[in-house]
Amino acid sequence: MIRRIALALFLYTSVASAQMADLNQGGPIEVTARDRIEWHQNEQVVIARGAARAVRGGVTIDADLLLARYRPRGGAPAETRPPSEGPGGASEIWRLEAEGSVVITTATDRAEGDRAIHDIDQAVMVLTGRNLRLTSPDNVLTASDSVEYWPQRRMAVARGDAVVVTKDEKRVRADVLVAYFREAPTEAGTAPRPQAARRAAETAPGSGSNLERVEAFGRVEIRTPTEVVRGDSGIYTPPNGLARLLGNVTIVRGDNTLTGCEAIVNMDTNVSRLVACPNERVRGIIIPGQDQNLPAPGAPAR
Repeated sequence: MIRRIALALFLYTSVASAQMADLNQGGPIEVTARDRIEWHQNEQVVIARGAARAVRGGVTIDADLLLARYRPRGGAPAETRPPSEGPGGASEIWRLEAEGSVVITTATDRAEGDRAIHDIDQAVMVLTGRNLRLTSPDNVLTASDSVEYWPQRRMAVARGDAVVVTKDEKRVRADVLVAYFREAPTEAGTAPRPQAARRAAETAPGSGSNLERVEAFGRVEIRTPTEVVRGDSGIYTPPNGLARLLGNVTIVRGDNTLTGCEAIVNMDTNVSRLVACPNERVRGIIIPGQDQNLPAPGAPAR
């Protein structure tokens, strides 16, 4: 049986970081590991090995390996700090790295990847590796290259064959997806959440949030139960169910195909509007016997 080491290191960020969301918020980061924890004073790094875990507030990071890089608080030169001074007190964490089977969780959300880097100075977390996935109550965001989360902007960026799927199976795909979140409203008649609870709800990608807008770039594809719409770029706003695609737009329904410059798709009603390019007509191939309920030029997306 492997003996578990439960050594808690309380690593503080600077006071200036206390108001920032995600791991930038103030307070200790508790680090534990199954195998061992190493403190490299010269390199100013703490390394946790084997089922490593870092916890601050409402966010937990699990990985095979964790590295917490620290420095003297306020950017003071390292040589001015006594070598015996530990990674607390007069020090601040500026970078947290996780490697191997990385899972980041809160009460509502889960992010997965092979590697994660949280740059506290830039207030950004970047996940890379295989099977990248960000799961929130309302949607799942996946990518092949990287997933970035910018907590101050309440924004996630998925790069490389990026796909967002809503809980009602609506799907948007592109080379790059930029997702913007808004804080979930409180229920009618309930008191506003206290400041501590609001901070805990903002500690991870999409945490305590709803998907407000998705911007799509490069080989955009939207799928509904009845059709596939493709274009060069697009914007999808889940609150009203509308998606707008621009550039080399095609709408395919069965064997029927229409082309134009712009399409507006109502993903709630499956009704679309296709707009022709300037001085041109909407073009299409209509196959007899196929579904004829195709969008007419200029027809509104109800």
